[in-house]
Amino acid sequence: MLRPDAPARLDVLVSDSAAPCGVEAFARRLAATAGDRATTRPLGSRLPAERGVLVLNLPVVAWKKRLVEPITAAASARAAGRPVLIVLHEWADLDWKRRASYAPLLPLASAILFSSPEVAAQFAASPQSRLAPRRRGIVPIPPNVILPERLTKTALSRLIAAERHRGRLVLGHFGSIYPRKQSSQILDLTAALVQRGANPFAVFLGSFVKGQDDVEGDFRARAKALGVEDRIHVSGYIADDADLFAAFAEVDVFAYLFAEGLTSRRGSVLACAMAGRPVVVNAPETAGAFDHHPTYRRLLEEGRLRLVPTHAGLDQVAEAVEAAAVAPRLPGCLDVDGAWRDALAAVDAVMAA
Repeated sequence: MLRPDAPARLDVLVSDSAAPCGVEAFARRLAATAGDRATTRPLGSRLPAERGVLVLNLPVVAWKKRLVEPITAAASARAAGRPVLIVLHEWADLDWKRRASYAPLLPLASAILFSSPEVAAQFAASPQSRLAPRRRGIVPIPPNVILPERLTKTALSRLIAAERHRGRLVLGHFGSIYPRKQSSQILDLTAALVQRGANPFAVFLGSFVKGQDDVEGDFRARAKALGVEDRIHVSGYIADDADLFAAFAEVDVFAYLFAEGLTSRRGSVLACAMAGRPVVVNAPETAGAFDHHPTYRRLLEEGRLRLVPTHAGLDQVAEAVEAAAVAPRLPGCLDVDGAWRDALAAVDAVMAA
């Protein structure tokens, strides 16, 4: 039996997706970090009679098909006298219909954790915030991949290596490809590098998000219009961490350009930093964006993340990319287990408040 002051048991809802997104990977790894005091169960399954905190990570995969299940689970938990914790990873970036679908869920929450101060501010400024509990906090999002001890070459890593051996500057970009992430900005950056006389090759390590918009069609049309269609490669979803890091090892420099600048919810940026190659990314709009996140602060101190101004022009970013590409390779050094302990500590803290 747990002591009265011991951390609560966690009952973490997950999806049955075979290709989990970052939010889904967070849910599963959080439960694994909690060990014996956590269980996972798929959305739609019957909740057990045991007590403990029901943990819901939003947004959920295939949300239209899962529209009712999170609400039903939260209502059942509260009816049984169990607390409900919502971990909200995105807000303003979500389609308004998805945000509206969460309105019935918010009054059922006992507490909410946000993936960054920016997401917390977005939520606080929205009408739905009036439905939510005042017990809120920020969780430091860790990387959701694991760097293996040994890397084995793959067909993808060989493809990238061949481009680098041709003298091309290999520009990496990891994560799902969708408009709000501004992945297409990397196409503009590739074109800017060409204009500067560089010979770039941009590899997008991830897959296109499926939705109402033709994300892939628009992306490839933009690449063609910029004249860089022969300078890009999209890998598709990579399930195995070893395969992912084998590809990472062939990248010269990673780059991201976010509309709001870098925020601490970007686990994909942390994953890239684990590869020992620099990451050029635009700075956050506000000071103190990483005060809650020891891992991000350490990477900035070590120079693994190279910040350009939040609204830097493409030429300025391209110049930073060229400088970073010739930097010495660093060992992949990141205390991933420690980062996950930080995340679990944030969960325990908000539920103990």
